[in-house]
Amino acid sequence: MFAWIGCHAGQSVATTDKAPDHVQPGAWQTEAYFPMLEDKSFGIVCNHTSTIGFTHLVDTLLRAGLKPDKIFAPEHGFRGDLPDGQFFGNRQDPVTKLEIISLHGKNKKPTREDLSGLDVLVFDIQDVGVRCYTYLSTLHYIMEAGAELGIPVLVLDRPNPNGHFVDGPVLDTTYRSFVGMHPVPFVYGMTIGEYARMINGEGWLAEGVKCDLTVIPLQQYDRYELIELPEPPSPNLPNMRAVFLYPSLCFFEGTSFSIGRGTEYPFQLIGHPDNTAGQTYFMPVSRPESTYPPQQNRQCRGWDFSDLSPRAIHDTARIQLHYLLDAYQSLPDKEKFFLSNNYLDKLAGSSSLREQIGRGLSEGDIRDTWKEGLDRFRGIRARYILYPD
Repeated sequence: MFAWIGCHAGQSVATTDKAPDHVQPGAWQTEAYFPMLEDKSFGIVCNHTSTIGFTHLVDTLLRAGLKPDKIFAPEHGFRGDLPDGQFFGNRQDPVTKLEIISLHGKNKKPTREDLSGLDVLVFDIQDVGVRCYTYLSTLHYIMEAGAELGIPVLVLDRPNPNGHFVDGPVLDTTYRSFVGMHPVPFVYGMTIGEYARMINGEGWLAEGVKCDLTVIPLQQYDRYELIELPEPPSPNLPNMRAVFLYPSLCFFEGTSFSIGRGTEYPFQLIGHPDNTAGQTYFMPVSRPESTYPPQQNRQCRGWDFSDLSPRAIHDTARIQLHYLLDAYQSLPDKEKFFLSNNYLDKLAGSSSLREQIGRGLSEGDIRDTWKEGLDRFRGIRARYILYPD
């Protein structure tokens, strides 16, 4: 097990503060990529998770005399403090005075104008290893834009806290969206750098273009170790318990159930006002990290996982599909379980999971339908991994 201690962008802490016994992300390997940025105009895709020890990567670059020309910010913004799904526009960072280009507003893919004059694009964002997490889609669009304009992309690799297993349905590309762009399982067991290699190698960018890609690898990384992140990767994943529960509970985003958004325990609670099972009661309210949470201001009944051991969740190493199946059975009006827009289909990557639940299939029967796709994906994945499997 290892742990990091991070800080927010703009804080000033000595850049030499590293923990030599811990896994070191690609960003920490400054000797490997600083020379690639010297005398170059470059943009950096980053947020609050982009740290070197106690210091934000942007601060480290500025101190080294390497000034980014532009910052590109994904969902939740450069400082990771914007609510889920909130669009935002371009702005100037008040601390560094650098221009911030939004990749979660009018454009999710940087425009030719956004990239004008840049020689290199640097990507350094902490992923959580679940297909619907939108940082993956941001990576795709950065690579695609770079490939189209001949701009190399440098990915600074970071560990995947859910990188120790592969599980879930493989996405049918007819259901492609910003919460799932590639034919991969819901949990794919790869670091962000490995995933970038797969996007490139499998020809998943538009028109099959290839990105000039370099990955700066992790040091001392074991994908099977329990990982403790230094910063919450997004506002509604406040701790490692939520990060480890996310692969199992994210499907609830396609249902009428609350998963704790608007409470102190997002992705650690499940509930609904009409639910007939569970001993926990809670009421979602508007909070800075979730301004319009599902079932806002309504008392929900359900289950509380906030006292579960993160180690126990991690070591299960599979999607706990029974949470979803139990919740479906405990809601009297089954017509109200799935959202009317069938958002679950986008999350799951097809209509199959929703239809299987409606037909009353068991977890085992549903898992059997995943097996062929998972086996095929593992063969693809093996071509791109950088670390012992």
